[in-house]
Amino acid sequence: MMTLNRRKALILMGGAAAASTLAAPALASNKKITVGALRFTSHSGSFVAYEREYFAQAGLDVEFKFFQAAQPMAVAIASGDVDYAVTAVSGGLISLAQKGAIKVIGGALSEEKGIDGQKILASDAAFQAGLTSPAGLDGKTFGISTAGSSFHYMGSKMAAAEGANVSFKPLQKVGAIIGALKSGQIDAWSIVPHIAKPLAGSGAVHIIGDVADYIPNYQVTTVFTSAKNAADERGMTEGFLNGYSKGVADYNAAMIAKSGGEDGVNEMVDLIHKYVYTDRPREKAAPSIINGTMRLNENAALNTASIEDQLNWFQSEGLVDTDITLDTLVDGSYVDTIKA
Repeated sequence: MMTLNRRKALILMGGAAAASTLAAPALASNKKITVGALRFTSHSGSFVAYEREYFAQAGLDVEFKFFQAAQPMAVAIASGDVDYAVTAVSGGLISLAQKGAIKVIGGALSEEKGIDGQKILASDAAFQAGLTSPAGLDGKTFGISTAGSSFHYMGSKMAAAEGANVSFKPLQKVGAIIGALKSGQIDAWSIVPHIAKPLAGSGAVHIIGDVADYIPNYQVTTVFTSAKNAADERGMTEGFLNGYSKGVADYNAAMIAKSGGEDGVNEMVDLIHKYVYTDRPREKAAPSIINGTMRLNENAALNTASIEDQLNWFQSEGLVDTDITLDTLVDGSYVDTIKA
């Protein structure tokens, strides 16, 4: 197993974005851990588990560290700065798994028919020029954060399905992609609904399709940790997954099943607003938080068929080594796995 300090991990991944932290009140009897997150509604399982003390009940004293992109979280896991995180599979994450630094241990967000999912977007300029459906992607530019990101995977799969020749433009951060799309510097992009719908509502961007139509049962994000934690800290890892899964169950009950009615939805929106769209007043943040509702995987179940498809794509593009196997990336001993 390879041990990586922060400097080595940063060199391997090419640098990490700045992160911020939010600490829980110290509980002397609990084990301190750091959890990586993005300020997306899709990370709500962790936020609910923290706020409702499910992590504390599992014997964990959690501190959040927030990031602006997926790959820097993989760096932080590999270097030991973060213990657990939720993120999309990327080329960088797979490469770190190959070096014995990290393991995927569960599933987080999935595309599911009947549940609103990630949207395919076109700039207004491209839309007015005829890009009104993904069938018109040929010859267009598609925004991605970096080569080997989930955006790259989604765009490539859609382009292949439509027989389209698409140019991918790396823009590093979500904010930069949004700016490029709104200004017409890129033609298309795909993103979760809590970002896609408000953009479309502005008139500068148009929704032209759904990712689920091109990548059914797509395991969008995963729960992952260091290989050391997966192998040597089983009790702590099971405790994290237990607390996280309770948070997911509460989120799905409130936002998908609406078991608590409107009061339950409003209570969940209030909780999530502490972490997502914090720069907006509650009344302006609530519609975007609700628009972002997607089912999270109950009990962190992992769709290994989807993960294998993603791995195969990264290998076919020459972004990771061809000798990497699913077992290199995934420790399937913690949660139920779905193979369809």
